[in-house]
Amino acid sequence: LERQRRQPDRGTYQNTADEHDQGNLAITYRNLGRNEEALSLRRDVYSGWLKLKGEEHENTLLAANNYATSLVCLKRFEAAKSLYRKTIPVARRVLGEGHDVTFRMRKGYARALCEDPTATVDDLHEAVTTIEETIRTARRVMGRAHPLTVAIEHDLRKTRAVLRARETPPSPSPAGSV
Repeated sequence: LERQRRQPDRGTYQNTADEHDQGNLAITYRNLGRNEEALSLRRDVYSGWLKLKGEEHENTLLAANNYATSLVCLKRFEAAKSLYRKTIPVARRVLGEGHDVTFRMRKGYARALCEDPTATVDDLHEAVTTIEETIRTARRVMGRAHPLTVAIEHDLRKTRAVLRARETPPSPSPAGSV
């Protein structure tokens, strides 16, 4: 890991540890329920890695996923989906389908689709399809017992349930009920 980066505007070097430290601080803020502050740090970390290493670096993609996850936690679904749509193809191309970061990004994207109260039935179908594709690869690469595979399996069950609930028309009220 490169530990320093050139600051062209100052002619000095700055530790890349700053991005790691900010990421750790963001986790602490999230754990304390200070989600807006965590989001701000996640955004800064993502921007830092983007400037330092570009969009195709693993750390940049991980930071993008963390930032998008924070957006979902704050119910900023459109921003999260937009970021995922931009970065997932890069992760798939650069890291591959079977990489941990790619799995997490696809899982997060499906979650953003599923939890969005404005999601259409087509959005929910996309979420299910995304998770189904992801789980097949996760099982093959990591095995069924891996914690991430288990988490993706859980999300698949949840996403399918949300889709079923949306597709099932409400049952008519019994005669005489109010």
